[in-house]
Amino acid sequence: MKIAIVRLSAMGDIIHSAVVLQFIKKIYPESQVDWIVEKSMSAVLKDNNDIHSIIEVELKKFKKTKKLSDLLKQIKIIKSLPKYDYIIDMQGLLKSALITKFMKGEVYGFDKDSIRESIASYFYKHKIHMPYDANTIDRNVQVVSKSLDLGITSEDIHKKTPFLFYKNENKIIYDYLSKEKKNIIFVIGSTWPSRNYPKEKFVEIANELKENILVIWGSEQEKQDGEYIEQNSEFATLVPRTDLNTLKALIAQCDLLIGNDTGPTHMAWAMNIPSITIFGPTPISRVYVTDINKVVKSSSEVNPYKLNKEDFSIKEIEVKEICGIAKELL
Repeated sequence: MKIAIVRLSAMGDIIHSAVVLQFIKKIYPESQVDWIVEKSMSAVLKDNNDIHSIIEVELKKFKKTKKLSDLLKQIKIIKSLPKYDYIIDMQGLLKSALITKFMKGEVYGFDKDSIRESIASYFYKHKIHMPYDANTIDRNVQVVSKSLDLGITSEDIHKKTPFLFYKNENKIIYDYLSKEKKNIIFVIGSTWPSRNYPKEKFVEIANELKENILVIWGSEQEKQDGEYIEQNSEFATLVPRTDLNTLKALIAQCDLLIGNDTGPTHMAWAMNIPSITIFGPTPISRVYVTDINKVVKSSSEVNPYKLNKEDFSIKEIEVKEICGIAKELL
């Protein structure tokens, strides 16, 4: 059986989608699963033995250059793929649905009432209903589970095995790990400013926990914020910027991760590492709360159909609430 999964981006969504791989292989151990993904995000999936092939596309490059030649190159890649028994669009956007149009095989995806860009559903032969405001991980899993008749339950997801892997990481990260103190990673950035917990409060957390705090970053602004945290806490260290493979390795070594609602934070859940995700303008239904993966949420109400980027209520979350959970997890 040949299965193609289309989930192009973003990092957190890819992570939440990839949990389904272990269940596919458990029920259909001889199946071949290929994954179509944006090249910039492919390292998230790399070294997962449940994936036969990772097919990289660069639609974002075309969006930036607007060159027809760049688009035609991507279409050529998709058209060259073999025929599949199942093509499953886990993303439910027009761009991901269009990719399936150039593929060979039966296409499965969300129905028009289950996705933000309802027009995408017209490209699917088989349509799955899953409320748009349902838990994100459940949505991702069930579109595959129902397509392949896997019967995956929430209990199955809670009992998942780690599914992010790494090889040949940059060994420099081990210079920053402590053998005397607990190693805690701070994920201080995200895609919107209103999703970011204040750097001043990250300093307070570091000074309260008094463990080995490692601050990771991915942009110049995050680097500046990380430098502020480092300068104002003797327990915090700004780690050199790493690639995704090395980031997975670093998270795998830590005792706890505390961060905003963003991709690197969700890596901890995928690797069964204790974590605290801090939510402001986004819904906590994006994650699974477990014995080791906790959330804190501001008091604002969130409409999952229309997120408010001007909701800065995350600033109101008390440091003591986060520290209390952190001490329990440690």
